[in-house]
Amino acid sequence: MFFASDNATGAAPEVMAAIAEAEAGYAMPYGNDPLTERAQARVREVFEAPNAAVYFVATGTAANALALASHCPPWGTVFCHKGSHIEEDECAAPEFFTGGAKLTLLEGQDAKVSHDALQAAMASTARRGVHQVQGGAISVTQATEMGAAYSVEEVRALTSLARKARLPVHMDGTRLANVLARMNVTPAEMTWKSGVDVLCLGATKNGTMAAEAVILFDPERAWEFELRRKRGGHLFSKMRLLSAQMEAYLTDDLWLRLAAQSNGMADRLADGLRAAGVLIENQVGANMLFPRIRLDQHRRLQGAGARYYPWTDFDPDGPDDATVGIRLVTNFRTTEEEIDKFLDVLAA
Repeated sequence: MFFASDNATGAAPEVMAAIAEAEAGYAMPYGNDPLTERAQARVREVFEAPNAAVYFVATGTAANALALASHCPPWGTVFCHKGSHIEEDECAAPEFFTGGAKLTLLEGQDAKVSHDALQAAMASTARRGVHQVQGGAISVTQATEMGAAYSVEEVRALTSLARKARLPVHMDGTRLANVLARMNVTPAEMTWKSGVDVLCLGATKNGTMAAEAVILFDPERAWEFELRRKRGGHLFSKMRLLSAQMEAYLTDDLWLRLAAQSNGMADRLADGLRAAGVLIENQVGANMLFPRIRLDQHRRLQGAGARYYPWTDFDPDGPDDATVGIRLVTNFRTTEEEIDKFLDVLAA
């Protein structure tokens, strides 16, 4: 009953097989190999972006920080939700790699950037000229840290504001596969066709060992990104081992199939929780649930070995009918048996 994080599972067999095949023999280092070229071409094909510049790094933090550094100057600000991953979980890496750019934190339901909040923040930025931080970039997280998904229309509404202000748009796509697996839209429609300039395509949470892609739909900033990647320590000498993961991930829709499996388990869990009278407080747009359970249920689940994170403060010695908010995250290896056991213990 492991629902703490989709980072906790291993890699898909297809990905491990691709690594094993790639490590045999010799290849030129630093991405100057046929496998990396093939993986980059696969990314461009999937996203219908033949001119995109594609780079691989090993962590989501590196992807986001380097992408933002390539699009936001040190005197600029990145407009993002106050609950975004770049604000809460990256140890100020975006600020560090941009050379000191600020994050302007915005409100919005389910950790989605509100159109009105973004519009108001952009209107107040730089109004005093040189004395105030300048607009730098806009960042959206798909899916959000509260498990919600932006629709194509919502993305376009935000990027429309960005275009008017001549600001680039960054998408943190750590769980983009989970969102696409739920929606009848293509990767291109969700990203560059909706006005996204740079995408950090997550894969580690959904089946790779350690591989993320940064996709610059406008290759104008490609050389700067290459320099920043090298300076930041993410130009891997054996790049083909990262590239092999990404190629396998995107072949035969493996990434979407893994995400659909994860989503399906989240839906099964959500249905069981609702049937037990448990309130789920987020829009389920990916593979994360934020239910609120009673303290006696929490104690039983913990005693039975269930793993998850509380997301609200609570008194562990409080009364049984007190409530605690928890976060439950499924993954592509979550089983029906795990979910059914969790629900049985909850209702015991």
